[in-house]
Amino acid sequence: MKAKKKKLRSWLIALVCFFVMLPVAWVLVIRLEGEKPSVMLELPSQSIGKLQAISVAVSDAKSGVRRIWIGLIKDGKETVLIKKEFQGAGLIAGGEVHQASFKIDIEPKKMGISDGKAILRIVARDFSWRGLWRGNITYIEKDVKIDTRPPDVDILSRFHNVSQGGSGLVIYRLSESCSKSGVYVGENFFPGHSGNFADSKILMTFFALSYKQGTGTEIFVKATDYAGNSARTGLPHHLKKRVFKKDLIEISDRFLNRKMPEFDADISQGSKASLIDKFLKVNREFRQAGHIEIVELAEKTEKDLYWDGAFLRLPKSERSAGFADHRKYKYKGQVIDRQVHLGVDLASVAQSPVPASNRGKIVFAGGLGIYGKTVIVDHGFGLFSTYSHLSRFDVKEGQMVSKGDIIGRTGSTGLAGGDHLHFGMFVHNTFVNPVEWWDAAWINNNISDEIDAIKSYNQ
Repeated sequence: MKAKKKKLRSWLIALVCFFVMLPVAWVLVIRLEGEKPSVMLELPSQSIGKLQAISVAVSDAKSGVRRIWIGLIKDGKETVLIKKEFQGAGLIAGGEVHQASFKIDIEPKKMGISDGKAILRIVARDFSWRGLWRGNITYIEKDVKIDTRPPDVDILSRFHNVSQGGSGLVIYRLSESCSKSGVYVGENFFPGHSGNFADSKILMTFFALSYKQGTGTEIFVKATDYAGNSARTGLPHHLKKRVFKKDLIEISDRFLNRKMPEFDADISQGSKASLIDKFLKVNREFRQAGHIEIVELAEKTEKDLYWDGAFLRLPKSERSAGFADHRKYKYKGQVIDRQVHLGVDLASVAQSPVPASNRGKIVFAGGLGIYGKTVIVDHGFGLFSTYSHLSRFDVKEGQMVSKGDIIGRTGSTGLAGGDHLHFGMFVHNTFVNPVEWWDAAWINNNISDEIDAIKSYNQ
């Protein structure tokens, strides 16, 4: 009997110990957890300019956040950006805050921090009992550069004579690598490209004055470095006004009956819309859509200058329409639309072979709205040529072509009244007058001589 009582007592003691020690063990396991706080840093650039905003988020799901410290260390001097202690929720519960985020504006000059290399340091602790109750620690360091000085921009090219609807070239040197630089023509931006000169800080930009921009248009070079510092330099230039031809195009029912069915698949109203309503939709909306598609293609220009010398014109052809002709469209005695012709129409015999005007890469070969079957060639650094209304094309996207290679045949696809080639040139996002690019003297004076002069000077 005594043995039985002794055994029962032992079981009771063991059971009590179990129920007492279980929460103690649980507390120890939970409060001694070893997971470090999570820190997320959003640092837009490793270069910090006059004003740099950074975002920091800290979290600790288990023990809670105890402390966050962020500072900049420069030349042995420590500048505290933020130092925050968080409330605890009691000995057992840990911290009250499990996640927090901060946005910090760094202004080096106001903080007395000079330009040069620095370290961005972040230290976060939690409420774990690890480390003799000091908690788990997350320690982050990022090398940064304090840079509050704007870049220097030195214009190297000499002559910048540009006509309305014409092209130009600017060559400039930067004092440092920049995230963005190029030429502004009014509000239109033309990005600069490096790679054509041994010095990577020498860039060049083909730019354009659209047919709509007058002689009072401001032109300047602007550069922004990786710290966000910007500099702009005026560009000596001369802008020449041009008067563009006005043209009247009669729209006949015969033309509408012949051409509008080509666009039925792309017109939502289909056969229910009148022929003239279809024409207006095509001439306005499809024209604009085609322009947008071309501009989007130009954003991915090649970083090589493929072309050399004057561009070829369609052999044995006569010009039937010029660049920036201002057209009125008349139907049954009334003017129904106005558009601007952004290319040159060249007519020869039907289905004449069309040569590539210069060396480049095919970036588009297909149907393009009012332009019909079209080929677009990237000649590098934002300069493109277009070949439209083709009856067929004999090239594919990604293919390299040399000057004179046959890329297709003339035709009347798209919104064309008869067999011809609509030839266009555009710079980055602006159609320009192709006549300049056919002219060897113009290219030598405005493009080639400038490039050769810079290359010889910097060898």
